[in-house]
Amino acid sequence: MSALICDGKVAEDSWQWIEGEVPWVAERLEAGEQLVLPLAVWLTHRARLDPRCAGVWLGPDDPLEALLPWLADIPLVAICFPLFTDGRGYSLARLLRCRHGYTGELRAVGDVLVDQLAVMAQCGFDSFSLRADQPPAVALAALVGGLRSPWTGIAMP
Repeated sequence: MSALICDGKVAEDSWQWIEGEVPWVAERLEAGEQLVLPLAVWLTHRARLDPRCAGVWLGPDDPLEALLPWLADIPLVAICFPLFTDGRGYSLARLLRCRHGYTGELRAVGDVLVDQLAVMAQCGFDSFSLRADQPPAVALAALVGGLRSPWTGIAMP
């Protein structure tokens, strides 16, 4: 299980991650459970979503434009890094924070390594779901230091 770093500390993940369309999604959304849905599923169920309980995760190929009309109501946007060498998530984060003014939680998920955290914070991420083999104590140490991200306030080395 991966560790979650949020607001500069190790935290419990209160969100349930949904990998694809499953028959019980609508039922759980109506019950007010905190779900993080893939963009396509989020768009399918958008009309019945409680904005406080429905996050969305974006893959590197997902069209950010599809999400923009509802961005202010989304409490969590997770950006998936399928490989640590895939830098498209950095661009998505910068676009969300700088161009579109997203102020909710922006989480890096997938192949997230300790070595990447300072740059991810500079791009606007404020939470990080570490790859399972990445030690949370080392991740926290990587986030402590000199500069602070202008978007998140997280200290960066």
